[in-house]
Amino acid sequence: MIPIIQVENGEIPSPRGYAVSMVIKSFKGRRDVEVHLFRPEWDEADEAEIKWDNLFGSPATLDAIPNEKNDRKIILESFTLEERDQVVEYLKEHYSSRLESIFSTPMEFPVPAGLPPLSSITEGKDIGLIKFEKVPHFNLSFALRGLYNLGAHRPLVETRENDDN
Repeated sequence: MIPIIQVENGEIPSPRGYAVSMVIKSFKGRRDVEVHLFRPEWDEADEAEIKWDNLFGSPATLDAIPNEKNDRKIILESFTLEERDQVVEYLKEHYSSRLESIFSTPMEFPVPAGLPPLSSITEGKDIGLIKFEKVPHFNLSFALRGLYNLGAHRPLVETRENDDN
């Protein structure tokens, strides 16, 4: 059975604010790949129902540049409690044999300003996206993406350099 860790730490000041990640046992030649899940799109109504006052704190780093539109995306990409539960059930139903674990936690508020939203990160050699909504059995009412970085994970087959040269 796949471990599902759902951290509950009281009320959060927004209807959105639950983060979900999963660890895939083996993926694209790597082991234990962590994938951060997010909503790549939302309705204007989702944005209108959030009271934005006091949701953002100081910039995450000295060189971070707060940007109200991008800062809001951080929260809009996260899940409501109901969506979080739907994502976990979907993953359990379709991917349980491939997953090491599923982890969910409420975001910490205030969210540091100036962080890049997951939907703005560009795919590259090691960084990629899983587009769950493209999978034939996808049945959630909202699009779901997963961001991973293969460079942060060990290869399935370890390579050793020959020391005899």
